[in-house]
Amino acid sequence: MNEEIRQRTKWFMEDRFGMFIHWGLYSIPACGEWMMSQKEMTIEEYSKYFDQFDPVDYDPKKWVCLAKKAGMKYVVLTAKHHDGFCLFDSKLTDYKSTNTKAGRDLVREFVDACREEGLKVGLYFSIIDWHHPDFPKYGDRQHPMRNNPAYKDEKIDFDRYLAYMHGQIKELVTGYGKLDLLWFDFSYDDMTGEKWKATELIKMVRKYQPDVIIDNRLEGAGDNHGSITTEKPLIYSGDFASPEQIIPPKGVCDDKGEPIPWELCATMNNHWGYCNFDHQYKTPQMLVRKLVECASKGGNMILNVGPDARGNIPEESVQILTEVGKWMKKNGESIYGCGISKLEKPDWGRYTQKGDIIYAHVYETPLGALPLYGIGPDKLESVTYLADGSEVNRGEAWNTVLYPDVAFVSFGDDPVFTYPLPDEKDTVLKIRLRQE
Repeated sequence: MNEEIRQRTKWFMEDRFGMFIHWGLYSIPACGEWMMSQKEMTIEEYSKYFDQFDPVDYDPKKWVCLAKKAGMKYVVLTAKHHDGFCLFDSKLTDYKSTNTKAGRDLVREFVDACREEGLKVGLYFSIIDWHHPDFPKYGDRQHPMRNNPAYKDEKIDFDRYLAYMHGQIKELVTGYGKLDLLWFDFSYDDMTGEKWKATELIKMVRKYQPDVIIDNRLEGAGDNHGSITTEKPLIYSGDFASPEQIIPPKGVCDDKGEPIPWELCATMNNHWGYCNFDHQYKTPQMLVRKLVECASKGGNMILNVGPDARGNIPEESVQILTEVGKWMKKNGESIYGCGISKLEKPDWGRYTQKGDIIYAHVYETPLGALPLYGIGPDKLESVTYLADGSEVNRGEAWNTVLYPDVAFVSFGDDPVFTYPLPDEKDTVLKIRLRQE
């Protein structure tokens, strides 16, 4: 990983946990953000949602405060999704929030709210656009008109589309102050890299936002990291890999096996955009453990919410994030600035590490004492519960003498007996080792 990327992503690798917000016209039909494509709707059919869009409850401060309460350090909003509708006051189109009943630049209010609460701010921008007349339609893999023979011989001017796309990105990087993160989505088939005039685009972005960190999807996608993992990444290869809805088995490494920055993007239920019938929510316990897994493999997690048509985050998401936040408030130290441990993954959970301090994330109630795999008894300086700072009892006893090279701890007063975990989501032990 080159030094420039290392410096740019320093805060990102420290922060570890962010909020993704997918929101737009698709919150009205409420069956996910791909609806226009899935139902092969024409621009005219879809335009009724533009006429109806009126998010009377939109208050980005509430969203940002929820993110902060959950222990998230950065927030990324969809400034424009694949349907082409803009939540910002673009001078290049009429298809924007300022021309709806909302009558406001929703991105500006969001950016201001993030800064007010001290969270890093990011914008998502779809490089594909189903509303623009010069975007390829018939035969494209996902355009709503891909199967419509009326578009079979249509002549388009793709350069005109690119000028529009680059122009909108320029509006975002010049009109909203310092941005911390830009999340482009997405390349596919031959629509990748220089097809988007990506070198030119990134040079323009860096001119106005030299420090902004950028994902890898101008070149890669959910199924392809792109050249970010090679010795000579291209200028548009991005600063981090972006696996979607899957945690890489061993994190993400370059060709030499060195870890590179990456971020899992994941939904709380099974949709990105608001879906009023999808109640398949992941539990707070699962989300805490998946965040730990990402950190233990050197990665981040950006967790999505899909606000409804009125501008409210679903109650299930609020409750889950509040629970995650309670855990983070006590145990966030084991996530922020932490990464891959020099110790191997233990059977009962995971290790994360920051400098000389190791954090044991215990998921499973041990039978008797808990073996701290990879740590000898003489190497142990102290073990405390991270949540309250209290000392954890040592667990060496008559039945551990056969394992003299492993330190043991106990969750009760008699190490031979079994005690429940103090926190079933994840009981975190802070381990200090003796200095050699």
